Amino acid sequence: MKRDYTVWKLFGGYLLIILFMLISSSANGQSPCGNEGLCVVQFNAGWNSSKSVDWINELTDCSKQEVDIAVDTKAAGIYKIVVVPTILIFNGDEEVGRFQANIMMEMEATKEEVQEKIDEIIMEDF
Repeated sequence: MKRDYTVWKLFGGYLLIILFMLISSSANGQSPCGNEGLCVVQFNAGWNSSKSVDWINELTDCSKQEVDIAVDTKAAGIYKIVVVPTILIFNGDEEVGRFQANIMMEMEATKEEVQEKIDEIIMEDF
């Protein structure tokens, strides 16, 4: 007598689909830098480039990246950007710091404040 394993095959297929969905949905929570360690990301828009944070490339002990939310339209929603420029600090895929511009879209945080947060995060890892 031959057994019919159709139900188990369907069940296994559904489990695989659910697994793939879970893996792909977790990618949305990652930082724009991936999992490369400490990373500082400036979110701005092309129309606000005159108020861009110029000193971001002078930060040390981290990688740096800039995201134009006018080009990458999904980024503002994913990272909850409500004002530009916004500076986010990621440690791996976790957001560990946020600095936002004021109502005039000017960054009030200084390079020293952001660097101090980076140094604090590095010291916490020890």
